[in-house]
Amino acid sequence: MSIANQVHSGALATAEQAPPAATAKKAQWWEWPKLFRYGFVALILLVWELVGPFVNPIFFSYPSKIALAFYETTANGELPYFLAQSLEVMSYGLIIAILVGIPLGIAMARFRWLDWALDLPINAFYATPLVALVPLLVLWFGIYLKAKIIVVFLFAVFPILINTYQGVRECDKNMLEVAHSFRSSEWNMWRDVLLPFALPYIIAGIRLAIGRGLIGMIIAEFYTTITGLGFMITKYANLFAMDKTFVPVIVLMILGVSLTTLLKWVGRRLAPWSNANR
Repeated sequence: MSIANQVHSGALATAEQAPPAATAKKAQWWEWPKLFRYGFVALILLVWELVGPFVNPIFFSYPSKIALAFYETTANGELPYFLAQSLEVMSYGLIIAILVGIPLGIAMARFRWLDWALDLPINAFYATPLVALVPLLVLWFGIYLKAKIIVVFLFAVFPILINTYQGVRECDKNMLEVAHSFRSSEWNMWRDVLLPFALPYIIAGIRLAIGRGLIGMIIAEFYTTITGLGFMITKYANLFAMDKTFVPVIVLMILGVSLTTLLKWVGRRLAPWSNANR
């Protein structure tokens, strides 16, 4: 028998004689992470339900009463009507922000002169309180749909633009050198290296833009025409109907969480190689 066969036979014998690996200990039901997550939420709702009736209804409400208000505003068509108005503003503003922010971020990363040209306006915009810009936009563009879309656009476009810019600029230099060594054209470089590398950054920017866009939408509805969920909040807060005031607030929370979760799922499908989407 050759030395190689002896070593191979010895390795097999050692593997057969080795004791089986210890099986992973199965977590008990009280160690489940989801139990702590959802159990804590259920505990807060229970305490809220028990304590809420003892608080002045002018200042506070509780889950069962909010649920009843949700049913009433849905049954009479008020909540779907104002929600559709808010979704229209949010959709237009976010889509325009994506269509402008991604190409502009790519252009800033590709052309240095454009980077310097836009650096000052971006810093000036972020140094200015965003809410302070809303009254000016209302004066310039009126109080109707166009003004609200512009507000949502301004709130949402910069996270997309900056994340796209960072994604392109932080591309792995070794990957670019390999592409250059294979004599890749400019289009192939963007298609095969730069855009796939920047895609997780772009998705993260859109997720940030959703939250900022919802804030901009509500602020715009506070300052402009009597439409949308922002009007519902103002209307019932002025009437001290706290149960109905909580309804649009909770709808906004659910909307934000649902959209960001959906986008995270889309990110896992489009960019499975990114650690941020796992």
